[in-house]
Amino acid sequence: MPNIAHSSSTAPIRNVWLNDTTLFWLVAVLVLGAGLGLRDPWPADEPRFALVARQMVESGDWLFPHRGSELYSDKPPLFMWLQAAAYTVFGNWRVAFLLPSLLAALGTLWCVVDLGKRLWTRRVGLYAGWALLLALQFTWQAKKAQIDPLVVFWITLANYGLLRHVLQVANNRGPNWPMWMLGWAAAALGTISKGVGAIALLMLIPAGIASLRGWDVKVHVRSAQFWLGPLAFVLAACVWLVPMIAVALGHATPEYRAYLDDILLRQTAKRYGNSWDHGQPAWYFLEVMATMWLPTVLALPWAIPAWRRRLRRRDPRYLLPLAWWALVLVFFSIPGGKRDMYILPALPMAALALAPLLPGLLRKRAAQRVALVFTAVLAGALLFGGLAMWFGEPGLERRFVTARSLEDVVQPLAASTVAVGCWGLACLLWAGRRRAFAAMAATLVGLWVTFGLVMAPLLNDSSSARGLMTQVGRRIGPQAELGLVAWREQNLLMADRRVAEFGFKVAFDEQMRRGLAWQRQSPHTRWLLVQDVALAACIDRARTQHLGQANRRGWTLVPGAASQRCAAPEAASHRQ
Repeated sequence: MPNIAHSSSTAPIRNVWLNDTTLFWLVAVLVLGAGLGLRDPWPADEPRFALVARQMVESGDWLFPHRGSELYSDKPPLFMWLQAAAYTVFGNWRVAFLLPSLLAALGTLWCVVDLGKRLWTRRVGLYAGWALLLALQFTWQAKKAQIDPLVVFWITLANYGLLRHVLQVANNRGPNWPMWMLGWAAAALGTISKGVGAIALLMLIPAGIASLRGWDVKVHVRSAQFWLGPLAFVLAACVWLVPMIAVALGHATPEYRAYLDDILLRQTAKRYGNSWDHGQPAWYFLEVMATMWLPTVLALPWAIPAWRRRLRRRDPRYLLPLAWWALVLVFFSIPGGKRDMYILPALPMAALALAPLLPGLLRKRAAQRVALVFTAVLAGALLFGGLAMWFGEPGLERRFVTARSLEDVVQPLAASTVAVGCWGLACLLWAGRRRAFAAMAATLVGLWVTFGLVMAPLLNDSSSARGLMTQVGRRIGPQAELGLVAWREQNLLMADRRVAEFGFKVAFDEQMRRGLAWQRQSPHTRWLLVQDVALAACIDRARTQHLGQANRRGWTLVPGAASQRCAAPEAASHRQ
């Protein structure tokens, strides 16, 4: 972590261009924005959201998301609205699908930096920003077009508003009702982004308890203006809920009633109480924090005793972020279904609570040695991993390359990985023991910038299905029609023409039956792209064209000549 020092008042040019605040935001934009516009959406979630957003723009129906011909009820549409709006402004999907995540990540950093400044000092605010930016999970998720960066922003903004209201030191000893309303409204926007945004309101539990126990915390529950917060929550949520429910109930078709039941009940309360996927043990998020929150989490051995001392002094600036972090950890640990990004909303508050301790911690020799070891291990792993990929020795590296169809880019990918490893070692040699944290930060910045500008474009064709769909278009010719069977969102998104699809959640055998019926109407011009596991037994494999692996699935092109034996509907049985 860079050493943040105050600017000299005798150097006005330095104050403007080279001060610590400017440096932080330049690095943040560089790290988070590197690669914007250079790749397409990657599975699992990115193509789905981008496809939904594109269909919003094309159809004009922004209220009810569609995945192909089906209603998409897994997530509320706010994130897809932002992607569609970005495309409306910029006219480029490669920019539009990632822009909401970039802006949300920068907004989260601003909340943490500004809150740290208000609760402590400007310098502490910047330390909080560095602690968050350098954490692997934060930057990794911020560079992906998933809903989680947006939800983290809304939750952090809600925490920002609530803390500015209840913490007297941040509010000139009185209530801040606009911030109170902002906190509730942001929690509502988080809720209509991914359902869990309301966890920001868990902050009121430790705030209420601390207020009752005489800490310097005031919720002002007896004031009539208290109810402005819940009112702001309801009004913000109604931006989507009211028109969606009204229009859905006005439709006579059962699909819209099923959409209501799924998005309002099954994907929220039912999913939390009875998770049906991603099963993990109760301690799973402890593992996630110990690995994905590196290198920030390395400060915990020194931070925990310091937090204990400050809590004994009854300092609510530590109590509320730490207690909320613990409540979020418990909340997500209860269900059986867990994914690593679920715990991400807790990271900004963890960075905030850690920031006031960092100036002293960074001077400790033991902490400097830990930073040096972390940087050396990271640089060494990148260097040796890149060399193993370069020389293609049998083993894990070679299997990884083969499974993801990376043979054409393996050497430049290996070279860029080796380059980042060498950059890390050079940073270590430059830094020495005194600048260990600067070396660590520089290594991570080099990694993320190289990934965005070099590695991601190299991986794009195989990861996004652009390579597969380009090959499909070339083989069938520009005049042919294409149908998709057992398809994934990236196939429909990356197709070079309008395609026929036969449902997404429909069973593979039914999709295959519908696809064969569609192909029989014009067997000389219609082709089917079929995932290998869905190929019907009646298809003549000798006349098909196998396209290899893409996104770890096998794909086959089926011309009309290969499906002649499937002419009778009863002959279209196939193996799953």
